[in-house]
Amino acid sequence: MNYQTYTLKNGLRLIHQQTERQVAHCAIIVNTGTRDELEHEHGIAHFLEHIVFKGTSKRKAYHIISRMEDVGGEIDAYTTKEETCIYASFLSQYYDRTMELMSDMIFNSSYPEKEIIRERDVILDEINSYNDSPAELIYDDFEELIFDGHPLGRNILGTKKSLKKFSGIDLKEFAKRTYNTDQMVFCSVGNITFEKIIKYFEKYFGEIPANPRNWKRKPFKNLIPIQKIISKKTHQAHCIIGTTAFNFRDKKRLPFLLLTNLLGGSGLNSRLNLSLREKNGLVYYVESSYTPYFDTGIFNIYLGCDKDKLNKAQHLIYKEISKIKNDLLGINQLQRAKQQMTGQIAISLENSENLLLSLGKSYLLYNKVDSIEVVTERIEQITSKDILEVANEVFIEDNFSTLIYK
Repeated sequence: MNYQTYTLKNGLRLIHQQTERQVAHCAIIVNTGTRDELEHEHGIAHFLEHIVFKGTSKRKAYHIISRMEDVGGEIDAYTTKEETCIYASFLSQYYDRTMELMSDMIFNSSYPEKEIIRERDVILDEINSYNDSPAELIYDDFEELIFDGHPLGRNILGTKKSLKKFSGIDLKEFAKRTYNTDQMVFCSVGNITFEKIIKYFEKYFGEIPANPRNWKRKPFKNLIPIQKIISKKTHQAHCIIGTTAFNFRDKKRLPFLLLTNLLGGSGLNSRLNLSLREKNGLVYYVESSYTPYFDTGIFNIYLGCDKDKLNKAQHLIYKEISKIKNDLLGINQLQRAKQQMTGQIAISLENSENLLLSLGKSYLLYNKVDSIEVVTERIEQITSKDILEVANEVFIEDNFSTLIYK
């Protein structure tokens, strides 16, 4: 993976991979998300992500949107539990325009009160829309169960009550506290020389005052398994089963990712899909997922099925979990799982936007990026005993929580 890096005096980092493609992609990723909110700030990280599009000291909302769209470009953003990202796609000749705009949005937002009031209603509609989608909502409710009382348990959108309290001053204070220059990465994939992008980086980000992080995240410590059923007027039952897992720095993370993919990843040949859907016709959709965080991680299995089939589906899930805890994978089984995962990673990185975010997030968290060859080699080194070990460390039945919409 042929990338180059550069760090400004204020701590802001740049990572760039030059390509010959006409379309370029870049992003600013900030190591700040929902878990970094104070108790009275629930939802403010996501709110701020919206408001940086609504005006700066020299631009109104229309001018921010038009700045990219007038030249056929696109700009968007997202917020997670631990990061905020603004990203753009554009023709390579518009790097100067794009980097100037992103710097202006992040560091010169004017937090206009009229826009805050208007955008609050937009996010309230977003919350209502989310509440109408049980297959999505259940993930947030499940993390609230797992991380009960901890900032990781808060949903990203906030609540109707918390959103009504936010002012421009609140947003400005949150940005000042959490948008730390040593916790930001500008990442780029496009047809521009490294020397030229450094020139723009120095021009638009070099004069930003240093604002290093002087606080630490509150770690999550106490897991209390919970079994909960919520009555919903849905045609299907929706169910999540899961527990905590390895953080993003744990060496066991990669074997566990392989295990998660084997058990219920995106492939139709996953063990859960073969058992629950192909062999027994119980579900249309079942998946397992694993998200590593700074100090912990979360593993879960989601399924939706007819309400009278839920008990059997749960039984089969625990049956597959038991197999993977007790039976060593055969040589051929392990090799197929490795080949599938390395292929999925390689295909994903063919998408320039995926490559961009992979570069940026890896550099943000680890201050380096491993090549696909290095990642493949690490996957190849995983043994059946490694899979068995991580399965038995995480899949302790007494530690599983269950949330059901029924």
